[in-house]
Amino acid sequence: MIFLFLLFCLLFFAWQGIFLAKEPGAREEKAFVVEKGEGTREIALNLERQGFIKWSPFFRIYVYSKGIAGDLQAGDYLLSPSMNIPQLAKKFAVGDIVKEAIIIKEGWNLRDIAFELEGKGIFQAEELFELVGFPLVDYSENNEIAMPKDFSQDFDFLTDKSKSVGLEGYLFPDTYEICKGDKLEEIIFRILNNFDKKLTPELREEIKRQDKSVFEVITMASLLEKEVWLLEDKKMVAGLLWKRLESNMPLQVDATVTYITDKKTSKVLTRETKTDSLYNTYKYRGLPLGPICNPGLESIKAALDPQDSDYWYYLSKPSGETVFSETLWQHNIAKAEYLK
Repeated sequence: MIFLFLLFCLLFFAWQGIFLAKEPGAREEKAFVVEKGEGTREIALNLERQGFIKWSPFFRIYVYSKGIAGDLQAGDYLLSPSMNIPQLAKKFAVGDIVKEAIIIKEGWNLRDIAFELEGKGIFQAEELFELVGFPLVDYSENNEIAMPKDFSQDFDFLTDKSKSVGLEGYLFPDTYEICKGDKLEEIIFRILNNFDKKLTPELREEIKRQDKSVFEVITMASLLEKEVWLLEDKKMVAGLLWKRLESNMPLQVDATVTYITDKKTSKVLTRETKTDSLYNTYKYRGLPLGPICNPGLESIKAALDPQDSDYWYYLSKPSGETVFSETLWQHNIAKAEYLK
């Protein structure tokens, strides 16, 4: 009888330790870190030391009895003493770690992304540029800066990308969750993987049908993203710009100049249009050296759905409305009226 009584007491004690939280009424959450390589014993001891559980063996008993000892994941967690051991173990097993959201907005360029990461204290801007390429650098002409990492073996949409430029244009605009400890290369891989999914087989087939490259389409889409607001206007401008390319006319896209000058205004000065850069579509015919931003899906689709028209010129009013003209004379009148 005494043995059974002691056994009952022991089991009740264990049940309490496992299923009852140390501080059921606690509301505050605290940070808890599971380092890479830490096993169940280290995790249990740290939980006890930091006041989340009463006794570390309770945690180990529960984890081993459930067969999840090998599932506990490293990372930063938010825990509370109001959580019992099954709740804590589940958090570790599913990897419910603290994540931070980074947003890449449509039309952002590499500078914007780099300064967003740096501003949040995640990575230095220089680290991003070294990995994915420095803006404006022509790597075919520059031997002083190391080439950015080549991801084309993992992503076939990069195989036709010019080796002269980095990944500008391919960091798809979206919201991404990152965890403390994530390597920058891992984050970029996830972003490129998202681009890979967004560029559907249907879109790739259409690019082939039009006898264009992914690189050309993304470059054109980046111009549309920065120049035009509305989808139908983007399609019209796409038709106009592709037509200019076929006619060997300079594109004269203001956004390519502001990409060079890094000005936050769309107003371009005459002297700036003379800047010697292969991104300058006033000075050099054809598409710029590479994309000037990271376009959204709408702009990519618009680049593949150009609308035929008699227009050769366009401008964007401060309101965002696009004004089209058939002749340079009409265009100059529109400039005088809307861009005072």
